[in-house]
Amino acid sequence: MKRSSLSRRRFLGTTVLGAAALASPAYLRRAHAQGGEVNVWTYANFVPDSFREQFEAETGIKVNIRLVDDQGKQFNLLAAEAPNPTADIVTVAGHRFLQFISSELIAPLDTDRLGNWGNINPTFSESDWATIDGSKWGAPILSGMEILAYNTDVVSAEEARSWDVLFADKYAKQTAYIIQDMMSIIMLKLGYDGNMVAYLDDHDKAAEIVEEAKQYLIDRKPLVRKYYDSGAEVQQMFINQDIVVGHAWNGPIATLINDGFPVDMTIPQEGSYGFVYTYNVANNAPNPDNAYTFLDAILASSEIGASMTRASGFISTYKGAAEHLTELERKSTAFTDEELAGLRFFRAEANELKYGLVDPAVEAIKAA
Repeated sequence: MKRSSLSRRRFLGTTVLGAAALASPAYLRRAHAQGGEVNVWTYANFVPDSFREQFEAETGIKVNIRLVDDQGKQFNLLAAEAPNPTADIVTVAGHRFLQFISSELIAPLDTDRLGNWGNINPTFSESDWATIDGSKWGAPILSGMEILAYNTDVVSAEEARSWDVLFADKYAKQTAYIIQDMMSIIMLKLGYDGNMVAYLDDHDKAAEIVEEAKQYLIDRKPLVRKYYDSGAEVQQMFINQDIVVGHAWNGPIATLINDGFPVDMTIPQEGSYGFVYTYNVANNAPNPDNAYTFLDAILASSEIGASMTRASGFISTYKGAAEHLTELERKSTAFTDEELAGLRFFRAEANELKYGLVDPAVEAIKAA
């Protein structure tokens, strides 16, 4: 199967690609000096140092970075400055778009001004979450997702093609998962919309679906070793061989792979869910032209995408990013096209409905 050019999260820090690896993307070689500044609110390591240095040198635009560590805090900061923000670019997760859009804190993205838009894998840029009210609202840069992890010395790749292996008698008491996150996956596995957007106008149907997913997990509760909460927990369970298969976010498992532990991860054929971080232009940004220059430049090459993955630990959305990673890094940072076909993204439209039903269901599973 063809390997897709995607990058996965790596939790153990490594150095970013050097300046030579990022030297002179085609866009920057054509850019003329503009001057001025661009104010970027983003997470640590989302802007590689070598890219920032080259961008400033070749465009004359000074990049001012304000670090954020929480979507809610970023929203509150931006709202406090509205309608005249100091930020030009902010970093919003796709499933939080509606909050920022309804408060008029970010502007529709003019993709015609981004000649390098096509460098983004369409799995991320053209999915249903990416377009709201007929407009794009952000440039996808990094992502994370829920995966099935398995000990390759015990569980075969063929078995791991389905979430069914997590509930197989063969591996009873050797499995673990996060209950709340598994609820969305079980709904998807049963043929339903795990985001519950499809049932916004049908509360009774939504309740039936959550009840079915709840009962599915209750019926199979005797098979699970542990419901866990943190990435460190699932790592330790694999290391101790307490479990041989589990549901997890990709980051902790990528760390085990890169440390040489015999574990692999996949998106099973029934599908899974993920989220995407995007760069967004703030509404009434003080330097909009420089903001678009910055966005187009950071989308300019797959080397930059690989560097962002190494520096931040999240999945790159760029085509070809995996080509610039080592063999071991690719093992922990590449999906097949077949796997990607089942990827869905979290959406927020039905969160009140969804979690109003899911949260009590989770408690019922724990108590069963």
